[in-house]
Amino acid sequence: MPQSARIIQLVTRPNGAPKPGDFRIADIPLPDPGPGEVLLQMLWLSLDPYMRGRISDARSYAAPTPLGEAPPTEAVARVIVSNDPALAAGDTVVVYDQWRDHAVRKAADCRKLDPTLAPVQTALGVLGMPGRTAYTGLKHIGKPKPGETLVVGAATGAVGGLVGQIARLQGARTVGIAGGAEKCLYATETLGFDACLDRHQPDLAARLAEACPNGIDVYFELTGGDILAAVLPLLNPFARIPVCGTIASYNATTPPPGPDQLPALMRLILTRSLTVRGFIVGEFAADTPEFEAAMSNWLNEGVVAYREAISQGIESMVPAFIGMLEGQNFGKTLVKLA
Repeated sequence: MPQSARIIQLVTRPNGAPKPGDFRIADIPLPDPGPGEVLLQMLWLSLDPYMRGRISDARSYAAPTPLGEAPPTEAVARVIVSNDPALAAGDTVVVYDQWRDHAVRKAADCRKLDPTLAPVQTALGVLGMPGRTAYTGLKHIGKPKPGETLVVGAATGAVGGLVGQIARLQGARTVGIAGGAEKCLYATETLGFDACLDRHQPDLAARLAEACPNGIDVYFELTGGDILAAVLPLLNPFARIPVCGTIASYNATTPPPGPDQLPALMRLILTRSLTVRGFIVGEFAADTPEFEAAMSNWLNEGVVAYREAISQGIESMVPAFIGMLEGQNFGKTLVKLA
């Protein structure tokens, strides 16, 4: 039985983009599991853009990671020792934990997985939080209708790729924006987007206007920045904007240059009767069984695809995190530990 855990501690709050020196790998002692507790070996750790906010001390919907502690993550783990009848050694579970390779947790904090139903790491991606985010954001806020146009940035990412596919299944015309020709080709040929624009190429606003001749009815906001600026003039009356990320500004240290655009944005919201609604996926937790049933059916029928960007070993956690924030990932970002 392991006596210690390898953990990635936050030692400095990043100023701008996170750097390797903002973190360190340490060994900490593991307590023996008590009554109702389990000893876990982490198999897969998830990396998601929201974690950038968790290592900042800016006001947010959750408390920041204290210095000296590990950032949060969802993990798929194997039970090594169990002191609770609900779980047995060898069971595979998903648990909300930290950047580390072993942990002692309450059995009640763990949800048992059936490894025969799907690859276990999909509990962190297409069948997990990113999938729920896409599904519930569209269901409750985006509400795409047949024939409408939906636009989403980060269109080959864990959330954006599913947003486009679910909206397509609901009859919408889907336009993605992604970083690079390879990603755009994947968005159209594999994910089924009607069009995908390379955000690295010039004249994004003009190209988006050409791709959306009838305007935009749903904009699923994951990015902000230049993509949002290109979208705003094209929004139709009564357009809906689910907001679950603004990754373009996560590493910003100063306000964007230029005049204050907030008055123009507020006027646009008023004059076009826009719905702009931020959300955290946990607000729609009651939809989880419905989502899991729908997504499982779509995967079994082969109408939804997903892609994973996998790094190996806990030493790769920080480089993979930094790369994800820079758009280097292609699909759902995961770190495989065992």
